Amino acid sequence: MGCGAIDMGCLFDLPQHIVAVLDRLEQAGYASYVVGGAVRDSLAGRTPHDYDVCTAAFPQQVEDIFFDHHVIETGLQHGTVTVMMEGEPVEVTTFRTEGSYSDGRRPDSVQFVTAIADDLARRDFTVNAMAYSPQRGLCDPFGGQDDLRRKLLRCVGDPDARLQEDALRILRALRFAAQRGYAIELQTVQALRRNQHGLAHVSAERITAELLQLVCGPYAGTVMMEYADMITGLLPELAPMVGFAQHNPYHKYDVWEHSVRAMESIRPDPLLRLAMLFHDCGKPGTFHMDDNGVGHFYGHPILSYQLAQQAARHLRLPVQMEQELLYLVRHHDTPLGNTVRSVRRKLAVHGETRFRNLLAVKKADCIGQGTTPENLTELLETEALLEQVLAEQGCLTRKDLAVNGNDLLAWGISGPSIGRYLSEMLNRVLDDPSCNTRERLYEIFLEVHSRQGCLQLTVNGISARCCARQVKRLLEALPAVTQVEVALDSGLVKLYGQNIPLDQVQDTLTAAGFEVAI
Repeated sequence: MGCGAIDMGCLFDLPQHIVAVLDRLEQAGYASYVVGGAVRDSLAGRTPHDYDVCTAAFPQQVEDIFFDHHVIETGLQHGTVTVMMEGEPVEVTTFRTEGSYSDGRRPDSVQFVTAIADDLARRDFTVNAMAYSPQRGLCDPFGGQDDLRRKLLRCVGDPDARLQEDALRILRALRFAAQRGYAIELQTVQALRRNQHGLAHVSAERITAELLQLVCGPYAGTVMMEYADMITGLLPELAPMVGFAQHNPYHKYDVWEHSVRAMESIRPDPLLRLAMLFHDCGKPGTFHMDDNGVGHFYGHPILSYQLAQQAARHLRLPVQMEQELLYLVRHHDTPLGNTVRSVRRKLAVHGETRFRNLLAVKKADCIGQGTTPENLTELLETEALLEQVLAEQGCLTRKDLAVNGNDLLAWGISGPSIGRYLSEMLNRVLDDPSCNTRERLYEIFLEVHSRQGCLQLTVNGISARCCARQVKRLLEALPAVTQVEVALDSGLVKLYGQNIPLDQVQDTLTAAGFEVAI
């Protein structure tokens, strides 16, 4: 511990522009160090992403020393200027101590000091409170190097004081544990729990930035299980999942552990990790136990969607990420097909990116169940069918049809009806690709125009037999419909009758939470 001229040059391969800044400051008589994450990562054998320099020189003195370089006054009130050295920006900050944090994020005041140890005392964790100078060696007054060796995360000084200065440090501690596999020292853990209410005063954007890194960490599952109370305190929509037994032979774990295991089983993409965390959050609210003591969760994808939507809005996720998250949660239980025909139709509904994401979600969901590995084999077969359909380069959208809107205009159709006719044609082609000729599509047009035969739709959101029965019951109640057939694996719905009003069909299904995709 402490600061001294310990030769650790073999561990620190500093970029030349950083060395140049340190050398000039030292030549001017001011102690200068690389500090924080760059030191931690170098000692851990990692390549730092960036380097911060701190110095005993005051900001005006730094500007004078680098009079022949472009210097940007990026944060004078906190002692920071940016020096452009060899075309690279280098942040240089004066050693400082800090006053109180009335806003729970930034110090109300800073005081410049000349001792590096005083500066390090204000930092969050011991592994981040180390500094290195090629001339002066390693400065480690709080035992950060020992904690790094032990993979231990510990606050500098009084943990309550550090966490009250900036409550985001609470989530940052969990993120470090998830990313690096650090254990958190007991007194620090106790302080994390005592002060977690402070996260309510941290902006959603800062919380979300940490959370998305946390869930993608290789040790995220361990952190989620050990600190479930803190994660669900941050995301209350998930709280009912913890310890909620499923009473179902297809599930080995409670809802929370299943979701965490599923999250661990999917690639570390923020969207996919969040999807696994939220995909079953509607289960506690839809739980039903039958007469045999078996638990069921009818309709849980819809409630999971609603809860995920609520969480996404207070997290202020980017709009596109929110949309994709909700789509994956809503349709995580919807079959993707087990034949070329059904996979082709589902690919037309979801598009390739969403289909692949849903497939990844289903694989992770299966692994997280811990009971039915044979289901994973079925999903691999679905994946092979997907590749087969993609290789066909067949008709998957209305744009791929052998006719277009101009043809429909020539056949006497105008306005919104053009889209309806094209959708009907696409539904027929998805079942039988050989129909995609101008001659056959004209025959289908005449058939639809006369309202003879059947009307075909592809409905999204039919995830179980109970959903198929619901769709069938809803559509059979329409006066113009005489018969309904619903295919669970593909979402294909056939309606028989005369002059079936498509608008009424769409409104009926939408009101029940389904979507007419084609």
